[in-house]
Amino acid sequence: MPTPTVFATWAPAPAHRYGDHSEGPHRLRGLQHLPRQEDGTVWLPADPAPVEALARVHDPRHIAYIEAIAPQGPAIIDYAPTYVTPTSYDDARRAAGGTLAVLDAVLRAPGSRGFAWVRPPGHHATRTQAMGFCLFNHVAVAAAHALAQGLEPVLIVDFDAHHGNGTQAIWRAEPRVAYFSTHQEGIYPGTGDFEDEPQARGRIVNVPLPAHTGDRGYARVIEQVLLPWARALAPAVVLVSAGFDAHWRDPLTQLGLSAQGFAHWAQALVALADETAQGRLAFVLEGGYDPQAVAESGLAVWEVLHGRAAPAGALGPAPYPEPEVADRVAYARRLHGIG
Repeated sequence: MPTPTVFATWAPAPAHRYGDHSEGPHRLRGLQHLPRQEDGTVWLPADPAPVEALARVHDPRHIAYIEAIAPQGPAIIDYAPTYVTPTSYDDARRAAGGTLAVLDAVLRAPGSRGFAWVRPPGHHATRTQAMGFCLFNHVAVAAAHALAQGLEPVLIVDFDAHHGNGTQAIWRAEPRVAYFSTHQEGIYPGTGDFEDEPQARGRIVNVPLPAHTGDRGYARVIEQVLLPWARALAPAVVLVSAGFDAHWRDPLTQLGLSAQGFAHWAQALVALADETAQGRLAFVLEGGYDPQAVAESGLAVWEVLHGRAAPAGALGPAPYPEPEVADRVAYARRLHGIG
């Protein structure tokens, strides 16, 4: 098979940092070699997203608030704690803009793939509120952009360990956007139950998972819930909120994925996009707070996007047994009519 074209942006926001906060530029230090690596990737600039693009999913008052409050930083603006620094408004716009640049490139080149290596993350940001370390919701901005190009339905897949409450809330009433999330049950932000958004059953699918769910359990969810549901949906474009905090060594969560587990996610999503969306597939970085785990997991996904074998990673598989998830898989299938 021909080597796929991979488009990428790199926007690590080095000045968006707050003491020893978990969400800082150190998260990406193990991947800093990627933009210098001669592997055929097409690197794109992460220019600030136009305010008009942000306003498709955010209340203009929220955009103006982040612009006004950032110069007053460093400061905490949400109990998560979410923070701003004097550069944060521009950094968040660049994160959204880098995501749009990757998406536009993928849309112009069928069969290509992309990854926006950007921060701060975005999937907790709602239409009106910054929260969970997130200021603007980059994947939601990208989904709105895809709709504006006439592409529908848009599928957003979120494998961050935390539920993407902002993304779900933004698209809860939009029939052209579907949302699928796996996440650890019972942790921040407290949303993402199976029964969330009953008016959107079959379009918004949440699969909360118990602590220590790892490669085997995730594989079952991917193969028995995500893929049959998504194939029936037949998305025109697939967007991915790629949170690497589902790794077993993440300090903020208690899930059990390894680098190989994240590689399985990427393989499944590449196959899905190739089958239903002319290959239109774009990842955007969300969480992940252990730098080595982010590096190994991110590199595994990166290699899959390039059509290469994913390295296992030095950290290896989770060092504890997994819980059984068969009942959750069966319930999700019944709830959403997945045959």
